[in-house]
Amino acid sequence: MRILLTTTSFQDTPGAHHTLLEQSGHEIVRERGPLTEAQMLEVIRTKGPFDGFLHGDDAITRNVIQAALPTLKALSKYGIGLDSVDVKAATDLRVPQLFTPGVNHTTVAEHTFGLLIALAKHIIPQANSVGEGKWKRITGSELAGKTIGIMGMGRIGKEVAKRANAFNMKVLGFDVYWDAEFARLHNVTRCWKAEELIFKSDVVSLHMNLNDENREWFNKERLATMRKGAYIVNCARGGLVHEEDIAASCKSGHLGGYATDVLEVEPMKVPHPFQGVANIIVTPHVGSRTFESVERQALMSTENLLRVLSGQAPLAQANSW
Repeated sequence: MRILLTTTSFQDTPGAHHTLLEQSGHEIVRERGPLTEAQMLEVIRTKGPFDGFLHGDDAITRNVIQAALPTLKALSKYGIGLDSVDVKAATDLRVPQLFTPGVNHTTVAEHTFGLLIALAKHIIPQANSVGEGKWKRITGSELAGKTIGIMGMGRIGKEVAKRANAFNMKVLGFDVYWDAEFARLHNVTRCWKAEELIFKSDVVSLHMNLNDENREWFNKERLATMRKGAYIVNCARGGLVHEEDIAASCKSGHLGGYATDVLEVEPMKVPHPFQGVANIIVTPHVGSRTFESVERQALMSTENLLRVLSGQAPLAQANSW
């Protein structure tokens, strides 16, 4: 069978996942994602047909799925978030959408705190200053005693809460689905409304899925209700914030800083409102890109796909019928 592989983290990171895929006996067609709908359609037209996609954040739309039929047997996401996938279309067209829950929560939580520490201690501008032969010193802030509000108390949010406890931070959480036992064990106070959480927090850490209801939820009106000097860390999805409003709030000094691993459009389209803003940090969607996490995600996504192609049940499927 023929498999289209588009995720660059899979392709660029060595590990056992390469051996598993290569020994499957299937033909592998490699592209460098994330691909737009137009690019996906062109690859299907010129290099197809395909029996399976092993994809990242490519645009898996109804048009793309329909173009890949009737040979397409499965979509296997390298990762967890499915906001770039039309899961309803996959369900309607009876194509299994596979994904990899539970493989990257440790890595993303670590990256979240790396970004937060970089913001609070002004690590990047000071390190860059020394690298330029200068000695610029900026007074930073302690995290101990500060309040962190975690929006989205799933696997990643829970790992962030554990690390916040280690830093002696006060932890607030917001989620529709609430694990009361975890909250009790890890001193997480529940906020019943997201607006309450952002009003009370010195740091807001985003860990929820992106959907039509919360797209650009962090806009100028909500930013205005936050504590002056508060930080936002986003290791979820870029579309959760209104990027122009974030940049304006950081420039004005109302928002102490914004650190993100994700953008609404990736890779960054220049010019971008975040460019040149001193208290904004952007990393290129690498929160889950460690040797350990890549191998876990890649092995699971590969095994998911190979199992379906051989007529077996996958390890994890996001849709059903």
